[in-house]
Amino acid sequence: MPKLRSLPILAILAAAGVAPALGAQVSASAPSRPSAARADAQTLDRFEPEIRHFEATDRASPPAAGGIVFVGSSSFRKWESLARDFPDLPVLNRGFGGSTFPEAQHYASRIVLTYRPREVVVYEGDNDLASGRTPTQIADDYRTFVRTVRDALPSARIVFVSIKPSPSRWALAPAVREANALVQGIVARDTLQAYVDVFTPMLGPDGRPRPELFVSDSLHMTPAGYAIWRARIAPALR
Repeated sequence: MPKLRSLPILAILAAAGVAPALGAQVSASAPSRPSAARADAQTLDRFEPEIRHFEATDRASPPAAGGIVFVGSSSFRKWESLARDFPDLPVLNRGFGGSTFPEAQHYASRIVLTYRPREVVVYEGDNDLASGRTPTQIADDYRTFVRTVRDALPSARIVFVSIKPSPSRWALAPAVREANALVQGIVARDTLQAYVDVFTPMLGPDGRPRPELFVSDSLHMTPAGYAIWRARIAPALR
């Protein structure tokens, strides 16, 4: 009679009636990875109609290469006075939806690289933190975004606009400060990057966000808020 230790482990499990249960468990869990991948793809594509609108606009009136592309979330998307605020610079607003860094990365080839800009101004991280991503993840996502731009446009400057202090998200302020500090540290090591602090000047004497800089949702900005952004960003542009 063979020793027990010489039997294949599956045979031992089968004899004990365990193998079928394990097989059922494996087959039930196997589809979970593809499903997660599909969900991620669907999330990244949620603003596809806006991206296609940009592309249709570009076909009708192609922007000149060598400009300054603003890419980011709704704080850029809602900056309707952007061109008027920088009248002497070739700015192009490609803020979309309530985007996150992974979405900006996902669409970079279509709404950033395609214009071959000399500068890219990016505002992301706000919605990332609100959706549960960590400051470290935001810093990593920023590195990935920079690498994507640099691989295609080695001489392009990249300007990171800090995550702002919103009254409706004030509970996230410690994470906002940490994420801003991490990105600022990355920027400091590269002469072709710039960091623009909009967090500090949007705080009042009490150390909290100034209410007059925000509309009724306490998240998006009034013209007074954008005036601060214009004043802080302008010196960073070339």
